[in-house]
Amino acid sequence: MTIDSFMTAASDYANAVDGTFWVLVVISSLITLLVAALIAGFSLRYRRGSTARRGPLSERFGRDVEIGWTVATLFLFLFIFWWAASNQLSALNVPAHAMEIHVVAKQWMWRVQQPGGAREINEIHVPENVPIRLVMTSEDVIHDLFLPTMRLKQDVLPGRYTYLSFTPTKTGVFHLTCAEYCGTDHSVMAGRLVVMTAPDYARWTNAQPEADDLAHQGEAVFSALGCSGCHAPTSSIHAPDLHGLYGRAVPLADGRMVTADEAYLRDSILLPAKDIVAGYAPIMPSFRSAVTEDDLVKLIAYLKSLSSSPDAGVSPASGKERAGGTPALPGDRRMGAPQ
Repeated sequence: MTIDSFMTAASDYANAVDGTFWVLVVISSLITLLVAALIAGFSLRYRRGSTARRGPLSERFGRDVEIGWTVATLFLFLFIFWWAASNQLSALNVPAHAMEIHVVAKQWMWRVQQPGGAREINEIHVPENVPIRLVMTSEDVIHDLFLPTMRLKQDVLPGRYTYLSFTPTKTGVFHLTCAEYCGTDHSVMAGRLVVMTAPDYARWTNAQPEADDLAHQGEAVFSALGCSGCHAPTSSIHAPDLHGLYGRAVPLADGRMVTADEAYLRDSILLPAKDIVAGYAPIMPSFRSAVTEDDLVKLIAYLKSLSSSPDAGVSPASGKERAGGTPALPGDRRMGAPQ
């Protein structure tokens, strides 16, 4: 398949961005033409030797023109600012049950893991007309994932999560690239965003090498690290219950309240002394040297699958709700979709 042009608009947000751009071009062109016409008109009318009447304008007329032009320009600017800002902020709204795909940046590649467990390098396969949420982090330096046909880009930072959300509306193969200088081979840190119909995506998923979904892989890591020894309901050690944790407000020992999102879960694994849960002793060790970024992705997917909130996902392989709230697709057997 050939890769479509950067100019292709493949999402509703991309169409909104293009609409804003062309409106700005038209308004700027009209203002430029108006100013050019006034300059040309005055130059001809008041050229040397012309009989045009010269003299100062009345003070009131000059003041009215100045105030009117300034106010009109101000209101036009405020309208454009409101309209463009509204379009940009709409990209931050993540629809419920968006499909979560994890992206780990590393010099100089993009490592991608699908919710069903399929792994990709420098490619992201997504279904058409399904909300997508990319959960991204970096293993080394600052990168920046740029999806030109979605008109979206976002810094990918080491030690924390950043996000990109979009709903692809056009099938095809599109560019993705790094838009932040990240070292010697920055220019080759590129790949493909492949948008497929839902049936094609389901067939592609089923054709991938068999692998547990992220939540089940995370459960294995959870057990291997011995976390269940403290956090299991039957454990004698006084540790927080992780069931229903994701998305919940958590009271801390210092009186603060935090939301248990991906960043909180990550910090709790790597920096357990940062946010001590109220009523619990700070006895949890740091797993910074024991887990990789891939392990963190799996662990967080597992912890999210334990959530009992309506918006939480479920474990695909078990046929229940799947982690990350990924929607079932036609023919998607490995991801727990109905047959």
